[in-house]
Amino acid sequence: MIYTIIDVETTGKSNKLTEISIFKYDGTQVVDEYTSLINPQQWIPDYITTLTGIDNGMVANAPTFSDIAQDILRFTENCIFVAHNVNFDYNAIRNEFKAVGIDFNKKKLCTIRLARKLIPGHKSYSLGKLCNALHIPIKDRHRARGDAEATVILFELLLNQEGADTVFKDFLKKSSKEATLPSHLPTAVFNNLPNTPGVYYFKNKKGKIIYVGKAKDIKKRVLSHFYSKTKKSLAICRETADIDFALSGSELIALLMEDAAIKQHYPEYNQVAKRAPKMHAIFSYTDRKGIIHIAYNTLKATPNPILTLHSITECRQQIEQLCSQFELCPKYCHLQEAVATCNHFKIHTCKGVCKDEETAEHYNQRVLQALESLNNTKKDVILKQKGRYDYEDAFIMIEKGTYLGYGFIDKTEQLNNTEDFETFLIRQQDNSDIQKIIRKMLVEECH
Repeated sequence: MIYTIIDVETTGKSNKLTEISIFKYDGTQVVDEYTSLINPQQWIPDYITTLTGIDNGMVANAPTFSDIAQDILRFTENCIFVAHNVNFDYNAIRNEFKAVGIDFNKKKLCTIRLARKLIPGHKSYSLGKLCNALHIPIKDRHRARGDAEATVILFELLLNQEGADTVFKDFLKKSSKEATLPSHLPTAVFNNLPNTPGVYYFKNKKGKIIYVGKAKDIKKRVLSHFYSKTKKSLAICRETADIDFALSGSELIALLMEDAAIKQHYPEYNQVAKRAPKMHAIFSYTDRKGIIHIAYNTLKATPNPILTLHSITECRQQIEQLCSQFELCPKYCHLQEAVATCNHFKIHTCKGVCKDEETAEHYNQRVLQALESLNNTKKDVILKQKGRYDYEDAFIMIEKGTYLGYGFIDKTEQLNNTEDFETFLIRQQDNSDIQKIIRKMLVEECH
């Protein structure tokens, strides 16, 4: 069995290669070596130069990756790809091959994961700290050849550990998740994840939450992050050292829990609005002809809002729905401005109030029905959900359209009124995102 022990240096965020070093190892000794600087064809940031010592002048006359792609393919042919934090090096190289139209697929081994298994108990498994603890010298730290050469010594040490043969074979099996999991994440943490609904929290080495997600099946969803090759997923994997979770019982409660956690922790890899969105609202008024209008404006400029929404688009969509359902006039619902009579491109339910073919009195009866339907969204609701365990139920509480929170109740409890539910309520903050979730939920419940 032949191994290629590899290290690369990159430009940082864009992950273009600036240097590669490969040692070919036959299980006993190094039999060949390939090292080269690479012109990334883009500017190398100053902080990368400070870390690696590689500057733009050094790579100006170096070959591009496409110049040496065939050399790397030949050198790694029929070999197992080995690296410290293998997913980083492997994906960086694979993306370079993809850019020149070549599919690069290799079996791989990670010396971090192998070290965790074969020599447990170290405080850190980063290359520098682990090599220092094992008295492995590193020349030119953060240069490809220096780091790769140190990884060769580490790899040889791991090969000679008791039980290494079995561990290596297990890691190389196609069904093994060892090469898929983030290098800094202990296998036991992943194995402890449940196959049930809830939220999960990716944490870095310092215990800081860097990403929050929700899922119907936590374990399956977490694993999908590790299989994903998107730039965001790869960045998350590089930093993940721990995963925590909280059960929800249902996907809907998981969605509510996720929103609360994101707004509490502001994780780096969750897309969170930098500022609160400008809220809008639907309201009504009566004109000089006695016709009731349904209109919308910013929440700040709305005197008596009937329904609050987060955008003009949502307001229009809601009013279009009312127009169709209650046969209202698009002109008097402010879907068409500055027109004598309505002529909406998709709503043709108007009975002619704008043409004096229907009386204001008859028209207003339907408007009031429409407004009443909006007010119904402000009713008190206790929505029952599946519990986290077989012996419990869950619920979501809404009071006059305001989300109060959720809770979990033992099935043996006898609950007769709202006050009984409040004893078990886990109170939460209402916000525009939650309102959007709740509106969708209530519509689905009605159908």
